[in-house]
Amino acid sequence: MRRIALIGAGYISRIHAEAIGSLPGLGVAAVVDPNLDAARRLAADFGAGRVHADGQEAIAAGGLDAAHILVPPDLHQAVALPFLAAGIPVLVEKPLAAGGTECEALIAAAGAAGAALGVNQNFVFHPAFLRLRRLLAEGRYGRPNFVDCIYNVPLHQLSVRQFGHWMFHRPLNILLEQAVHPMSQIAAIAGAIGEVRATADAPVEIAPGLPFYPATTATLSCAAMPAQLRYAVGQSFPFWRLSVVCDDGVIVADILADRVVAHGRTRWLEVVDTLASGALSAGATLREGLRGAASYGLSTLRLKGRSDPFFLSMRESIGAFHASLAPGGPRFETDGAFGAMLVGACERIRDTAFAGPAAAPAAPAIATGTVAADAAVLGGTGFIGAETVRRLLGRGMRVSVMARSVRNLPPVFADPGVSLHRGDIRDAAAVSRAVGAAPLVVNLAHGGGGANFEEVRRAMVGGAETVARACLAAGVARLVHVGSIASLYLGPDAGVVTDNAPSDPRAEERADYTRAKAIADDLLIRMHREEGLPVVILRPGLVVGEGSAPLHAGLGFFNNEQHVNGWNAGRNPLPFVLVGDVAEAIALALRAGPEVLGRCYNLVGDVRPTARDYVAALAEATGRPIRFHPGSGTGLWLEDLGKWAIKRAGGRRPPLPSRRDLVSRGLAAQFDCSEAKRDLGWQPVADREAFLRQAVAVHAR
Repeated sequence: MRRIALIGAGYISRIHAEAIGSLPGLGVAAVVDPNLDAARRLAADFGAGRVHADGQEAIAAGGLDAAHILVPPDLHQAVALPFLAAGIPVLVEKPLAAGGTECEALIAAAGAAGAALGVNQNFVFHPAFLRLRRLLAEGRYGRPNFVDCIYNVPLHQLSVRQFGHWMFHRPLNILLEQAVHPMSQIAAIAGAIGEVRATADAPVEIAPGLPFYPATTATLSCAAMPAQLRYAVGQSFPFWRLSVVCDDGVIVADILADRVVAHGRTRWLEVVDTLASGALSAGATLREGLRGAASYGLSTLRLKGRSDPFFLSMRESIGAFHASLAPGGPRFETDGAFGAMLVGACERIRDTAFAGPAAAPAAPAIATGTVAADAAVLGGTGFIGAETVRRLLGRGMRVSVMARSVRNLPPVFADPGVSLHRGDIRDAAAVSRAVGAAPLVVNLAHGGGGANFEEVRRAMVGGAETVARACLAAGVARLVHVGSIASLYLGPDAGVVTDNAPSDPRAEERADYTRAKAIADDLLIRMHREEGLPVVILRPGLVVGEGSAPLHAGLGFFNNEQHVNGWNAGRNPLPFVLVGDVAEAIALALRAGPEVLGRCYNLVGDVRPTARDYVAALAEATGRPIRFHPGSGTGLWLEDLGKWAIKRAGGRRPPLPSRRDLVSRGLAAQFDCSEAKRDLGWQPVADREAFLRQAVAVHAR
């Protein structure tokens, strides 16, 4: 059994661990992460016997045959070098490193120690790409002479404005994070990428002085043949197609659909050939679709292992790396030299296509201790937080802001009245530093999610309690906790929901997020009664406006961005509220009289379009064919019951679907927010045209 250390305990580490567990002769021996709680959870889930806080400690403990480096790319070099120096083979998550100089250092260290170095360019091992390569190897369509790739994909972090992610820190990073996927496939067919000619679309400024280039078109001179790449992220229609033009046909791999279709010729006259070759291509498309559906069904029934293309690509890549470590094993294609070549190509694209400074603006100053502030806003860098900070500054207040990421923030956070703290609401020490001596505290942080309810509860309810305890210890005058109407039952039989309505009394039947929201609200009210916590809870409805995603989950669920599948018929008014109105309510709650303590207030605006109306307005504003499809809570519940039964038949133990939760998501209840208006002096926007300008028109391009 080859003993592998996972260096990093984030999302991708879990995928590596699952892939390792599915491969014979491999096992996770240790997990390394400074967050020991996260490391212990991952180790427990996959049978790793050891947990370490850093790599040097893991190396000193011995007993490791390989290490997978699964930390952010700017840490790859520093984290991988000690393992290479110790002669331990290393597989690094893509990209190999954050720059060419760092790649050279890794390759030199591997050579000096005689340790294998690979980079996990897993899409070279994607099932559709492997089928394309097999067709090329068979030679049925002649010699390949040109490669064309269109990489047109959404980017979640961009749509929700999570600009603190590493990929946004400097213009090069988005290429290293995303463009290396299609470039790795191009290089695997066309050879090493040499000269580059690239043109970028117009950049957008995501932070003061920091341009972001979402799309680039590049002509690549490769060792074996020329190639072209159209790379675009943040797109609404996902499409990743790789076409190889051969002397006697074209082979096309649709990576996202896991489909490969070849276009060739038959022996017939042209008029018949057009029909016959078209039928062959159509038949191939149908067979590929049926193959994918059958594979999904068999995996769901547990009649075969996990078979989604992404996981298979990870497993094949990891398996190939470890096979190469055996004496006389095959060469690992995406080795250190391959990874360095891709990083170098990204740097050349940057140099030819991107204007302006290559380096990111200076990182913001982070407060190292407590600072004088009139209010502390926890989780304050999101779109509600940014507007809240803006309102508080407008009232002449000094604001302490804490968030997990404080990079690439809007200009308001550079105001001299703002002090920034990096931290998580589950970290009591970080919360205490951010609160300091501020008499007023706003908690906008929800604490994160998890793989099951207990993890969600620890994050959300535990985080809310950590903040509450810090406020009690600091003797704050007021804590404004921003929850959600999700903690309420909002089905059609709920009637009129008033401001101080209790949380759903049957919260245990709800989804993990809504259940945790309800428990957190109840906990804080109980702490007010029993311990004197000076808390007021605000429960916003469907928050919309600049900075929010165009399609809100309150409208329905989305298999894609074009079709909204409603929670119900979509004819009932929905509890929308503008982000500016939420921020104003928060500011008002901080200064309202003592009668608001221990109370909950629902924040629902006066303009309440139906789901159908909102989607139609959004389609008109954006010029996109967005469609609303009516549904029913009961129908969705029956559908989920069917899925549940199939999973149970396959040996899994998913929780029983909740009809109450699905019906509540239709938001058919009526809201009476008169108490919020009376006690807080809150006056949300009441003009429909003004609402649509702020909620919908902001998403027009």
